[in-house]
Amino acid sequence: MTAPWFTSQPSSVTNASDLFETGISQSYNETCSSSDSFKFLAYTFTYCIAFPVGLLCNIVALFVFLCLTPKKSANTVFTTNLALSDIGFSLTLPFRLVYYLRGGQWDFPDWLCRWCIFSFYLNLYTSVLFLTGLSVLRCIAVLHPMRNKSLITVRRATRACLGIWAFVAISSVPFLFSGINEREGKIRCFEPSGLGSWKRILVMNYVALTFGFLLPFLTILVCYSSIMRKLIKNGRKVKQRKTSKQRAIRLMAVILATFLLCFLPYHVWKGKASFSP
Repeated sequence: MTAPWFTSQPSSVTNASDLFETGISQSYNETCSSSDSFKFLAYTFTYCIAFPVGLLCNIVALFVFLCLTPKKSANTVFTTNLALSDIGFSLTLPFRLVYYLRGGQWDFPDWLCRWCIFSFYLNLYTSVLFLTGLSVLRCIAVLHPMRNKSLITVRRATRACLGIWAFVAISSVPFLFSGINEREGKIRCFEPSGLGSWKRILVMNYVALTFGFLLPFLTILVCYSSIMRKLIKNGRKVKQRKTSKQRAIRLMAVILATFLLCFLPYHVWKGKASFSP
């Protein structure tokens, strides 16, 4: 629809604009149609595994952190919030599974579609930032062991986690504007509804790529590079630190593997496709 202040413009400009939007819409629909079969199959297979495994493992982890961990620490606060974030994402997967099993037909309310999109980004990037926070905590503990207890407290960790939740939630609000739309006779979700929605999601994807993945990943690399240098330097001096060194290396390996295997492929694909999940 042409804005009111453009009504006095020549019709050729309006027609060109309409033609451009129509061409973009047709191209988008053709691209979506050609990739739907493979995308639906891949997502169905992935979510069938991720839902039970992710939900069960994170519920067990949450139980351990809340009930079986006698002494709370900053690390416990971050890992608890990480488990909560993963559980929140897992709870939206059944709706996605039904959607893809139905061949891209959304049978639920519009608000639930918007919430699933919002929840995807909320839980994805809170997970990234919680993992980054754990890396920073480990770095401070290794590089500044004397100041660690006074500098890193449970209260400060709790405030940091609340700040992460608030920051990502506010940043993800634009995704609430993407609801259901109709394409090829089906009610669709997880797809841009038009050119304006596509542009908004395109910008948000690149912002998320920069601040939600690249900067946290670089922070983790810097933290663990510093940790490794410190451990190698002091490893020969204090033999008793061997267990601590092994624990730190295992934690580094797990977090880096998570980024490389889970977050990196998604963001590489997202940078190329620039469509919603």
